[in-house]
Amino acid sequence: MVIDARGLGCPKPVMLANEALSKIKEGEIKILVDNESSVKNILRFAEKSGYFSESKQENNHWCVTIVKGFKCELPKTETEENKDFSKELFVIIATDSMGKDEELGKILMKAYLETMLAYKELPNTIFFMNTGIRLTTINENIIPIIKEIENQGVEIFTCGTCLKFFNLESELKVGYRGTTNHIVEGIKEHKKTVWIG
Repeated sequence: MVIDARGLGCPKPVMLANEALSKIKEGEIKILVDNESSVKNILRFAEKSGYFSESKQENNHWCVTIVKGFKCELPKTETEENKDFSKELFVIIATDSMGKDEELGKILMKAYLETMLAYKELPNTIFFMNTGIRLTTINENIIPIIKEIENQGVEIFTCGTCLKFFNLESELKVGYRGTTNHIVEGIKEHKKTVWIG
C-alpha cells in the first residue's frame, strides 16, 4: 500500500500511516512525504508502535516504509537496564513576553531563561510555539541564551506551523523544527508539563 502524503502538514502523514496500519494484520505500507520533519515524525511513530521502519530519499521526496508484523526486540544492555528513561520536565513557551505589559514581559522572559540556566534548573525539552517562536528566530538577545541551554543537553523544538504562519521558516537559529507530535508525546513522556503563554 502506498500513501501519498506529499504537501500535507503535520500531523496528517502520521495519522494516515496509523489509519492504514490499523487496516492490515501484517505487511508493509509506504508513505511518500516531501519534508524531513514528516520523515522523522513517521519514524518516531513507527518506533513507538513497535514497527520496523526505514526511509529513503527519492529525487525531491522521501519514501518511508513501515512493516507491521511480529515485534522484534533486541536484548537490553546493562547500561540501558540501569538507565532511568523517565523525563522530568517539559516546557512549552507560547509567547515572547511574560504578562500583559509587553516591554516588561520581554525583560521577564529573558530573566526567566537566564535564571533557568544559571541555577541549572533545566527541563528535558522546551517547545516554542505561537509568538514564542520569535525567541528562537529573530530575538538576538535571547538566541545566545537558548543556545547555551541547548548546549546543556536540553532538547529545543520550534513549531513548524508557527514558523510558516509568521514567515520565519528560514530564520530558525537554534534547535530543530518541531510538530504537534512533539507536544502530544512530550506531555505523555514527561512527569510534568509547564505551559508559559
